[in-house]
Amino acid sequence: MDTNRKYLKWCTKQKNGIKIITGSITLQKAYLQKSENAIKSMEVNAKAGINDWAVAASYYARYDAVYALHSRIGIKCEIHDCTIALFKHLFSGKIAPKFIQDLEQSKDDRIDAQYYTGTTTINHNKVITDTNGDFVLMPFLMERFICDNLPAACAMAVSL
Repeated sequence: MDTNRKYLKWCTKQKNGIKIITGSITLQKAYLQKSENAIKSMEVNAKAGINDWAVAASYYARYDAVYALHSRIGIKCEIHDCTIALFKHLFSGKIAPKFIQDLEQSKDDRIDAQYYTGTTTINHNKVITDTNGDFVLMPFLMERFICDNLPAACAMAVSL
């Protein structure tokens, strides 16, 4: 069993870990709205020179888009690392690897920006450009994936 799958098994056993729920278009839309709001927050903070919060909002724009997808296919998980690992497990090979890499990197950047002072090497302009460029397409890609793969994604999640 690969490391990621072992970790996902661990995630299913945690109180706030991976749980199978009824998929919800309403929740999907709500989390997509949160993602859009995070992009707006990122832009406002970046323009004001508040880079640590711009970076945090960039991460949440991505995370909330992923959470929207999970909500739609019937997955709930409140542990960020587990949510990201499951996204990677379910969607590797189905979406551009850049989406997964950017999500993982943005989480690391958020931690650096929020918990450390003056020691980060985050390229704030790149973070903002990448978030605005790639993740604007995420709702379209999610909808396409859901239409094509919903039963398969649910089956993969249940098989953990």
